[in-house]
Amino acid sequence: MNILGTPLWQNTILEWIIAFGIIVLAFILIKLFKYIILRRIRIWSRKTTTTWDDFIVVIIEKSAVPILYVSSIYAGFNYLTLPKKAEHILHIAWLTFVSFFVLRIITSAFRKFVYSFINTQENSEAKKKQASGLIIIVNVIIWGLGIVFLIDNFGYDVTTLVAGLGIGGIAIALAAQAILGDLFSYFVIFFDRPFEIGDLITVDTKTGTIEHIGIKTTKIRSLTGEQIICSNTDLTNARLHNFKRLERRRVVFTLGVTYQTKHKELVAIPSIVKDIIEVADQVDFDRGHFSGYGDFSLNFEFVYHVNDTEYVVYMDKQQEIYLAIFEAFEKRGIEFAYPTQTLFLEKNEAIDTSK
Repeated sequence: MNILGTPLWQNTILEWIIAFGIIVLAFILIKLFKYIILRRIRIWSRKTTTTWDDFIVVIIEKSAVPILYVSSIYAGFNYLTLPKKAEHILHIAWLTFVSFFVLRIITSAFRKFVYSFINTQENSEAKKKQASGLIIIVNVIIWGLGIVFLIDNFGYDVTTLVAGLGIGGIAIALAAQAILGDLFSYFVIFFDRPFEIGDLITVDTKTGTIEHIGIKTTKIRSLTGEQIICSNTDLTNARLHNFKRLERRRVVFTLGVTYQTKHKELVAIPSIVKDIIEVADQVDFDRGHFSGYGDFSLNFEFVYHVNDTEYVVYMDKQQEIYLAIFEAFEKRGIEFAYPTQTLFLEKNEAIDTSK
């Protein structure tokens, strides 16, 4: 009697041996690939400057290799003659497993692409936090499409499902216009970048530093310490001042001296202030003029630029210049004007005409 030809669960023993042989042979080949080829690729990738090759190695090891293992098992059992129900269950299990890892590869590749692009820019850590919302949204879309694709491959008609989702999406969009408006504003902020995390901005009368940019709201830490939460739509529609992107600060200030100041001192004042400003570091003098006659002072206007965006540096330079001007005026006896009034009294003597 031929033992190999003995039937066992709708297949001969030989067919079972061939099926398990396919699985074992495939496992051996995968092991050889993993420990010889993939290992050498991993060693080579560590010597390169780019991180994409390291990412590909990790993807192959954590996603592609499991797909190969499961596909080997599927191929082995697919060689056998199985009941229709068992064959259908096996196909669904294999398709679900493969779809899961394929979707994970796609989402990981998208995340890697976004982070690689951000790493080439300044303040990358803050921008990664800002990009987290975008990654979540794209992941939801990818997994949603993947599930619809999986259901379609199970043999179900997804036309009704897609139509239902479309109608439901319209209803949700009408009911949540404000939320969707903030969501689209988030995309505007992410791609157009009117501000980023760490920027000092002024919106209306509020000034503060951007702490977090979310899908719906943005959190701002005000100068007085409290946290301000604004919707993304309000920020994109507002007239916003971003002080972080200042190339330099323009400073305009006026000085008033008394009307008792002599002509030669008035002529010298623009030169005195100019010399003081030009000596200061990180400061460029622009202009200085006698600007007009005030109610109680002779007015001068001066303009200079601070070549630093930091507010503290701007205040330090302003203080340095103001103190130097005060000292120079004090040495020359030039008096600063302040609101005063001078009253002139005229004495009229009565004349006696009786004599």
